[in-house]
Amino acid sequence: MVPVMSPIRITAAGERIVEPIIALAHCSKLARIIVTGANSAEAVIDLHRLGYARAATTLNCGLPAGQYDVVLLDGRQRSIKAIETTLDWVADFLSLTGVLIVWLDPLQPATGRRPLRTVLESHGFRIEAGTVHERGSAVAARRRELKPISKVA
Repeated sequence: MVPVMSPIRITAAGERIVEPIIALAHCSKLARIIVTGANSAEAVIDLHRLGYARAATTLNCGLPAGQYDVVLLDGRQRSIKAIETTLDWVADFLSLTGVLIVWLDPLQPATGRRPLRTVLESHGFRIEAGTVHERGSAVAARRRELKPISKVA
């Protein structure tokens, strides 16, 4: 008789980060999610493992056309200025009713010369919620005004 081993479920460190972010975004398994940042590939693998099959990185997402329900901007190990620069172009991927999640290091202040709130507001977003986790903190923001995205011919 051959012994049969039951599968062992190992929770990856990334899943412990992704789960509070998904809870903050209030998204379903059918939501289109785009991830940007240094660990975006790992985050997408974790999202796929959790059943979010429509998650992608900015490397394989196509042209920005407001087609994503959630933008996860991984701002860990990045300055507020770098987050702002990323936000300049990644916001175009977000649908008008979509949610932007910005994840920060646990010790990284959301303030500095220019606080994260000010950066988000200058890009037309308002913070709706936030969470603190042992691996960092995150804020959820939505567009203040629902203006249609102008399409380039």
